[in-house]
Amino acid sequence: MAIRALVLACLLVPLVAAADEAVSQTAAIRVARAPHEVVDDPYLPLPVTKRVTAPARRWERSGHVAVQVNVDAFGNNIVGDAANEPSIAVDPTNRSRMAIGWRQFDTVQSNFRQAGWGYTTDGGSTWTFPGVIQPGVFRSDPVLEADAEGRFYFNSLSVDANYWCDVFRSADAGATWDSGVYAYGGDKAWMAIDRTGGIGHGNIYQAWDYAGCCGDNWFNRSLDDGASWEYPVPLMGQPIWGVTAVGPDGEVYIAGLPYTASDDVMVTKSSTVQDPGLSMAFDFATGVELGGSPQYFLGYGPNPGGLMGQVWVAVDHSDGPTRGYVYLLASVDPDGTDPLDVHFARSTDGGATWSAPVRVNDDPVGTNAWQWFGTMAVAPNGRIDAIWNDSRDDPGGYDSALHYAFSLDAGVSWSANEVLTPAFDPLLGWPQQDKLGDYYDMVSDDQGAHIAFAATFNGEQDVYYMRLEPGLIFADGFESGDTSAWSFTRP
Repeated sequence: MAIRALVLACLLVPLVAAADEAVSQTAAIRVARAPHEVVDDPYLPLPVTKRVTAPARRWERSGHVAVQVNVDAFGNNIVGDAANEPSIAVDPTNRSRMAIGWRQFDTVQSNFRQAGWGYTTDGGSTWTFPGVIQPGVFRSDPVLEADAEGRFYFNSLSVDANYWCDVFRSADAGATWDSGVYAYGGDKAWMAIDRTGGIGHGNIYQAWDYAGCCGDNWFNRSLDDGASWEYPVPLMGQPIWGVTAVGPDGEVYIAGLPYTASDDVMVTKSSTVQDPGLSMAFDFATGVELGGSPQYFLGYGPNPGGLMGQVWVAVDHSDGPTRGYVYLLASVDPDGTDPLDVHFARSTDGGATWSAPVRVNDDPVGTNAWQWFGTMAVAPNGRIDAIWNDSRDDPGGYDSALHYAFSLDAGVSWSANEVLTPAFDPLLGWPQQDKLGDYYDMVSDDQGAHIAFAATFNGEQDVYYMRLEPGLIFADGFESGDTSAWSFTRP
């Protein structure tokens, strides 16, 4: 009996330890996910006539050009403000028309933020920054999307007695916006629009973490082009700090950090929410081992007060054999000494099962570089694009440059990483808040990619746009199908 008791005790110790660790991590998530978007500084109006400006530069590296978006009417940088956490919408009917929204701090002396935006009609060569959507209204977490007809939508978190989201609509590709519609919503709401031509065409979906109206982890939809929003339903699996995506058959996926610590990330799917005649419901929620967990609110590193990147889910809409494949990408803390790597996984069966994770960044393992703000988009032809900030050229430091890689085989292998920008110090220009926001955004097409990102090239936080041109992204033979010149690395 003593031996049996000893054996049983030995078996229970690791189980109890694992359970204690899971409870501890879950508690940490609960604390971390408490509302961080709060009004802690008053609004300080800053007249345009009192703003100091300086010439804006186009920052270039290896032929890639970053164009500043938050500029004045003469294209000058506005000194002393801050802009971060950008999201981009591209008009599918005319890709020279785009809009970018961001968190606008009129002065770094105040943490009060508003919904800033800029738009372009010439493919991103020049940008107009009209100001903020609602002057003097605290707003955060901007998410922009475009529907198939070219209408733009701006999802914005507002904080008063409760958390909620308003969705603003634009019929002129972001030049002007309407007065907005109450959409329920909450912290880190991410929006997606069905452009499939199926039964759910035009539906708008959003999922979020915290909401004063309902509680934690909810989901809802609009069936009338954003004119009204249905009352939310609880989100199965409770993923937080990730995005929402629509598949080629109208199925909807939501990904994020799991509420419990049993898996690296969580993916929730609904194949029926597209049907306006059915109530909102989910097929399943499944945990995915991504080779490490996304990190947040570390108190150190290149983004100490924010997320180190959110969880991205995207679906292949191509007409080839990979149509319907589901992809996951995030910056995660892997085994070993590296603080963050960009990892990728795919599902070939609609999210039910997932591949082993693949490391996208190609710096040597153990270099202790930070690959943070991993961001993904999938082109209509099935090409997968990934960007992230990378500190590999600043050993022991945090100075980062934007990097890029792509995959043409559903993420099995990835191109050699390419540096897109000069390095910048992410610890500059904090607006009474020690972070560069929580995410970047990108939209891919068959010819390249549109990127919205933040950087401190001017010694302060600004928002930039970059168009990755085909000749600069892809090796010779991309159009012809000759792959002999392509250079892949298989992590």
